[in-house]
Formats: sequence, structure tokens, C-alpha cells
Amino acid sequence: MVSAGNSFGLMDGGVDGAITRYFGLDLMDRVQAHIIRQFRGEQPVGTSLIIDTHHPQHPFLAHTPTMRVPMSIATTDNVYQAMWAMLLAIWHHNQSHAQQIRSVACPGLGTATGQVPFERAAKQMALAYKNFWHPPDSISWPFAITRQNAIGAGGD
Repeated sequence: MVSAGNSFGLMDGGVDGAITRYFGLDLMDRVQAHIIRQFRGEQPVGTSLIIDTHHPQHPFLAHTPTMRVPMSIATTDNVYQAMWAMLLAIWHHNQSHAQQIRSVACPGLGTATGQVPFERAAKQMALAYKNFWHPPDSISWPFAITRQNAIGAGGD
């Protein structure tokens, strides 16, 4: 499951609130403790952490901030950055853990509080997925510019 949250692991609204109600407040406490240990109290947008939920049917949560605090991110590439980070976190997890993550439930990133239009969020999420599965053989400025232009957003 993906928690498209905020940088501080405050999981009390929207999908995060549903996740906390389902798994319990202990999960939010452990997410926040991880944020304190790994990120000095603020997990940047563009990162994702995998945490054990202690639930047999849904063993892992990918806490993946789309914004620092609740705000509009409609004109940013935060959705792409979050999706990319989540895919990388799962890929790294699967390279180093016996219990693999084989399927992921991911909400529309940034589409509620973030006010990203559904079509733009879907485009950014799909583009991150496509780019993840088709990495380049080499990197150049034309490659970087083509990728950035495909996203169609880039910060306020």
C-alpha cells in the first residue's frame, strides 16, 4: 500500500487517515520514528520509505510524500517524483529482502488535497512507471530535457 502523505508522517486525513484507521496509530508512530531517524524529522518529496505494517495480508507500506504539508501541488512535478521514488524504494526493497513486494495499491497521487487534476496525475504516474521499466543506456542533456518536457510540470 502507498501512503501519499506529507513530509512529516502526519497520517490523519484522506487516504492516510484510512490507512491509520485500518492498521492502527502504531503504524503512524513508526513512520514518524523512521522519518526522525532517516530524514532528521522531515522526509523530502521525492523519497519513499518502506515500513513493515505487521499485518499478514498487507505486510508493507510505502510512505511517499507528495507534499511537505497539505497544499496545492497542481503545477509541480511532485506526482512524478513521488511515483518514481516509490518504484525505486520497492525495487531496492526487493533486491535486499527475502519477502518481496509483488503488487502495490497506489491511490491517485496528489489528486485530493494536492489538487492535481486526475489526468495530469495519471500522466505523471504513468510516465514514471514507463521510465522506470525502460531505463536509459546513457545519460545526456538531450535525454534529460526530453524527460523533463514529457512531464510537463516542474515546480512553482
